[in-house]
Amino acid sequence: MKTINFSRIDNKKFFRTLNKRVNTYFKENDIKRTGNWKLYSKAVVMFSLFIIPFILILTINMSQWINLGLTIVMGIGMAGVGMNVMHDANHESFSSNNLVNKLMGSSIYILAGNVYNWKVQHNVLHHTYTNIKDHDEDIDAGRIIRFSEHSKWLWIHKFQKYYSIFLYGLLTINWAITTDFKQMRSYLKRKLSYGKFPNPKTEWTKLVISKLVYYSLWVVLPMLVLNVSWWKVLIGFFVMHYTAGMILSVIFQLAHVVPKTEMPLPDEEGNMKNTWAIHQLYTTANFAPKNWLINFYTGGLNHQVEHHIFPNISHIHYKKLAKIVKETALEFNLPYNEYKTTRRAIIEHFKHLAELGKKPQLV
Repeated sequence: MKTINFSRIDNKKFFRTLNKRVNTYFKENDIKRTGNWKLYSKAVVMFSLFIIPFILILTINMSQWINLGLTIVMGIGMAGVGMNVMHDANHESFSSNNLVNKLMGSSIYILAGNVYNWKVQHNVLHHTYTNIKDHDEDIDAGRIIRFSEHSKWLWIHKFQKYYSIFLYGLLTINWAITTDFKQMRSYLKRKLSYGKFPNPKTEWTKLVISKLVYYSLWVVLPMLVLNVSWWKVLIGFFVMHYTAGMILSVIFQLAHVVPKTEMPLPDEEGNMKNTWAIHQLYTTANFAPKNWLINFYTGGLNHQVEHHIFPNISHIHYKKLAKIVKETALEFNLPYNEYKTTRRAIIEHFKHLAELGKKPQLV
């Protein structure tokens, strides 16, 4: 795979200026870059949405329709934990205490994921090579969905604007079944890591044990406790995952696979046109920045521009930082991509999928 090199030339000193202004903001307000009571209280809310419905299902005899509704709530909580707790913690911004970050980051195991895989796929590949084909796996959906104009076109892509939404919900169930095993094999073989390269045997052992514990908790335990058919438990498990997968997938697409974002390619030597920070401005978009509920629930992932330039700052601060980033980007005549509402971003995403689904014209 070709090595990517970002430009080191920033004649206007964009990032130096922006970084200085952000540092000044934290210094003048005497606040830490990590989470605070707002984040910790949100963590309690999200874990409660995820865990309490599960306890109710296991301990109270309710109708199957109520139980099914509770699995949907669990899915909402599951996505909430991922966006608000796990995400910040594995960026080491949940707390200034590394042990707390590791503990909260380990919440990915009850979401069916794996810490090593996630840090490589997200922190290393996605955040470094955002929207670069063959490097950012988040824009690689195999052959079934065409997220980039640089990907091979197939006749089925003509219909992707219709069927893609149904596939989005499969994100986390794929983590649980196949993705983690495929990623670990690939990443260890390529010797990828976020920090020190781990012991492969240790990582494989963690993966296998965590999956056994995961299925014991979310599948075997309900089968033993509940007086229902096994297939009903599997339906509830699937509904929980499908709900979480749908939420997480859509939120990601609104940040990177929309008309305003670019998917640049390196030249033949692997060199990119822009510096890394400026590259993030061209490849990322915000949505619904003034919507309180979206800000609260998505863990600031609607402020992807701020997150991509400052991934190690907790999302709790992004709303305040957005003004600084936007003003600085415009001052340097650089893009600041955003959609005012979630609805508009969703419409634009599916319009973009429709465009990408058209057969490319030969030049």
